[in-house]
Formats: sequence, C-alpha cells, structure tokens
Amino acid sequence: MATKKTSMFTLTERITVSAATTDTFATIDLGSYVDVGDRQALQIHSVDYVVQGTTAGERLFTCFGGDADVLCQVTDLNRGGLVFANDRALVSSMRLIFDSAGDASQDADLYPDNYGKGSDDGRFVVNDALYLTANVSALDTNKSANIVVRVNASIVTLSNKDFMAIAIQSTAADN
Repeated sequence: MATKKTSMFTLTERITVSAATTDTFATIDLGSYVDVGDRQALQIHSVDYVVQGTTAGERLFTCFGGDADVLCQVTDLNRGGLVFANDRALVSSMRLIFDSAGDASQDADLYPDNYGKGSDDGRFVVNDALYLTANVSALDTNKSANIVVRVNASIVTLSNKDFMAIAIQSTAADN
C-alpha cells in the first residue's frame, strides 16, 4: 500500500486553553509533507498528549481549582469544534478527568493513540493540515491549561489507487 520515504519523526504543537468551556484551536501545517502530484502522504503512527499547567512545572490542581475534565482532539479536516467519535475526520482524541482530591485519569477515548507497529499500520493523511481542538471544563482565575500534542509520523508514497481512495474518503468526510 505505502512505500516509506522517511523514518519516523515527531511533530508537536501546544494548545493553551485560558477560558473554561471554550473551544481553543491550533493547527499543524502539513504542506511540507503532503504532495498530491507525487502521491505523498503523512502516515500517523501514534498520537500522544501531555497536559501541563500555566507553566511547565506547575501542578495541575492549582490550575483547575476543583473538578475538571480536559478534552483534546486531532482531526484532518477543520470542523470548527469538538466532534463525535464517529466522525471520519477524527484522527485521535483524549480526555483527562481531574478531581479536586488530586486524582487524575487519562484515556484515549475510543480512538487508539497507537496505530500498531507494522510498516503498513497507521492513519494516512493527504490533507494539508491537522486541526487540534481543546476544551477544559474548569479553570482557576488567571490560570490556563497547556496541552502538548505529539504526532509520530513518517512520509510515505501511496499507489495511485490508494491515494485516490484516501482523497475521496477525506472529501466525502468534508460534507
């Protein structure tokens, strides 16, 4: 299906959420990695999320000031907000639940963060950007939450049929 052009590398982006219950957005530009003419795509192997406070070393309980949950999603189409799990544009999502007692649990919702270890495993993206959306249910005064999204990927060349199938699916998901 795909011929690797590069080894795995990591793309990172940080979203700073400073207003509770408000979607916050960021993008990862893929224009340098995806080339329609050469059938070049980005193969996503895994997506990791790191939640930090207002500063890199700040404890999370000082940011939330109570019970909170943090949501973050990566999509390959700009939906303008958080999407349901059955949306074909959804690449990965996470949820961190934090309670005022200091307990936290993080999971990857329904979409796996890790797409497998084989060379053909992964999510192929032919769009020119990845779109990140984050939302935090509660923040203390003058505090923010930072979510760092780390996308492990490689560049691949797809066959004509495979590239066209992925491009058609992406276009259909846009409707």
